[in-house]
Amino acid sequence: MPIIDNKLVIADDRADKFRQVRPLVVNTKDGSVLVLVPAGMFMAGGKGSNEGGGPFPIELPAFYLGVTPVTNAQYLRFVEATRHRAPENSFWQESGKRDHPVTDVSWDDAQAYCRWAGLRLPTELEWEKGARGVDGREYPWGNEWEPAQCRNSTNKGNGTTASVWEYAAEMSPWGLYQMAGNVWEWCEDWYESNAYNRYKAGDLKAPTSGSSRVVRGGSWPRDNPVHFRGAFRDARLGPTHRYDHLGFRVSRTAF
Repeated sequence: MPIIDNKLVIADDRADKFRQVRPLVVNTKDGSVLVLVPAGMFMAGGKGSNEGGGPFPIELPAFYLGVTPVTNAQYLRFVEATRHRAPENSFWQESGKRDHPVTDVSWDDAQAYCRWAGLRLPTELEWEKGARGVDGREYPWGNEWEPAQCRNSTNKGNGTTASVWEYAAEMSPWGLYQMAGNVWEWCEDWYESNAYNRYKAGDLKAPTSGSSRVVRGGSWPRDNPVHFRGAFRDARLGPTHRYDHLGFRVSRTAF
């Protein structure tokens, strides 16, 4: 198995876990599997008040994005290695939830994890391209809301989060799991209400300041279809907030 940059390795021997054949790599520090999202145009934004009146075309360079959210098992590895503070819940080390997404982590916690792992959080434009592919679809699976397609309050029963490997048939066009539902995911960006208007005009510089960080994707306590749309931007949370519906996935710039 060839080594790339002494950190990422080609994941060909694990490709049978995924339904779609994509260039996959494994980050050896934390075990994250990432997929290459190639350079090129995608349709971003939507008709929401902070979505730029889209969809509209955006050009992004290539990047890698985590196939799943970071799990409890991966986060335990990080906590044991660094003595970073643990999530504030009673179940994150339960054997039956090792492959559930880690929750009760702040943006600051997610950043600390990424620094340790040699990775980063995705920008919200990267996250959106990962969720929607290139055709401007509303949800990872298409344009119609289907509550059975992702983890939400209508199908969780008495539970909360689900395994990151569930809902495999509803992956995004790049083969990414749970880009809608299960947990809200932190993005790198500060929230700026008119950022997508700037992006639409060709200015792709990320906001440099703010009071809230962007979260995307919807989560297990919600059932409003709007929250699960690929274009939906939520920004009610500062970087220190920790909740049982907040997690993250990792990213890395392509070589």
